[in-house]
Amino acid sequence: MKNFVVKTLANAGALGVAVWVLSPDISLTGESTGKKALTLILVALVFGLVNFLVKPVVKLLTLPLFILTLGLITLVVNALMLLLTSWLAEQFDLSFHVDGFWTAVLGGLIISVVSWALNVVLPDGD
Repeated sequence: MKNFVVKTLANAGALGVAVWVLSPDISLTGESTGKKALTLILVALVFGLVNFLVKPVVKLLTLPLFILTLGLITLVVNALMLLLTSWLAEQFDLSFHVDGFWTAVLGGLIISVVSWALNVVLPDGD
């Protein structure tokens, strides 16, 4: 359970950095800072669920492309997962939106790097 909380907080932090860096193109709106933080945590939960359920299936289906591109297709897969998270956030009435594919590619790259760094720094449940 502790590992789940740490990963969710790392995803929320990474999403927050992506929103901060790509502010006009990745938006997170809310009335107050508390509502923005709650929305960010809820979006991190949706993002984690998408990465847990959908990403392995997509990676399996695109395995030949992973081999052919030496893994660079990962950027596209991460962008698609971020766009799917943005779409799901709209369906759940969360105020998170990613505007465009190339923004999602850059946002996915930022989220991957920041999430990796936070998972290294934060303690895990072991």
